[in-house]
Amino acid sequence: MRSSISLDVCHLHYRHQLPALPIADLNSAVTLRRAHLVLSYILHFYVQTLPPDSPVYIPRPLSIPLLQVSVQLDLPPVLTFSDTVLYNWALNVPSEAAIPALDNLRSQTLFSQLVDEEEFYLCSARIELRGVEALELMRVTMDETFVGDAIAVRRITNYLQRMASVIKDLKTLLLDVRKNCDPETYYTKVRPWFRGEDSDIQKRKWVFEGLEEHPELQTPTELSGPSAGQSSLVHVLDIFLGVDNRSSSSPDKPSFLTRMQSYMPRHHRLFLNHLSCSPRPLREFVLSANHPHLLEAYNAAVLALKEFRDAHMIIATLYIVGPARRAAKAVQEDAKSGLPECKPLIGTGGTALVKFLKDVRDRTTEALLS
Repeated sequence: MRSSISLDVCHLHYRHQLPALPIADLNSAVTLRRAHLVLSYILHFYVQTLPPDSPVYIPRPLSIPLLQVSVQLDLPPVLTFSDTVLYNWALNVPSEAAIPALDNLRSQTLFSQLVDEEEFYLCSARIELRGVEALELMRVTMDETFVGDAIAVRRITNYLQRMASVIKDLKTLLLDVRKNCDPETYYTKVRPWFRGEDSDIQKRKWVFEGLEEHPELQTPTELSGPSAGQSSLVHVLDIFLGVDNRSSSSPDKPSFLTRMQSYMPRHHRLFLNHLSCSPRPLREFVLSANHPHLLEAYNAAVLALKEFRDAHMIIATLYIVGPARRAAKAVQEDAKSGLPECKPLIGTGGTALVKFLKDVRDRTTEALLS
């Protein structure tokens, strides 16, 4: 049965009357992931239903088990992309298929029962599942780069042509979110639940109660909300194709995409590190092979990724930038409302949204080989 976050969570306001949930019996990755999902949904429900000017104190019955589960999974104690997407889908109809049909999915946990929220999650889930073929193409491509002969070049050319086709499908799936997710409904009734500490309108700090009783737990230092930047699939495509999207505005701080890797499941991060350390990167192989068909296939894959990012900008404009500007205009026209003006526009991952998307798209374009 699909669950939604209930108003019963508000009983957490009686923070000293409820015991902390024990997690000792959660001895498998599946149960730990589910615990992180449920607890982080409750966390965001609790924080986002507090009065806007109220300090944020996370009650001990919620803070301690969430922190303990997060340590076990090596994840931040906050809602992540893996919670809303990777571990939140189930089958409508039982199936034995290794990769489920993309129209046979449903979400298990929602803040609301709105189809718009479910479609927002499922759009990303479909992209992740379609991306499985891209991962297999990467594997066989990497095998062939170590051979490096004429046959290997022909095979890699074919694999990259198929890779471009997969990425084009990802673009189509991304744009399909418009079919069942209304932009205004998403912006006003779904997106506010995702705000993390670093995108809090009032810049409030989230204080986790009970830490003094658990010296083995650390105070969280960064709490961004779920973001598409936490999808390991997009990071994998960048690394595999040799697209450098890790630049930072400050030499003392990691880039946004690098920072988002800490919000991914641990085994996803390990795979990204493994791929980054490949002794035979694809881009270098294409350059050294000096083969026109291989070069054309590589550029086709990079161009498909650039067009995927164009589509991401379209969706961001439709679902976030446009509604935010309309909301800001309404505030300016009604000075008595007392609401803060929407500037600058911050994504749920805590970054300047428009600038970030433009920069990533431009760097993807720069990866094309002449």
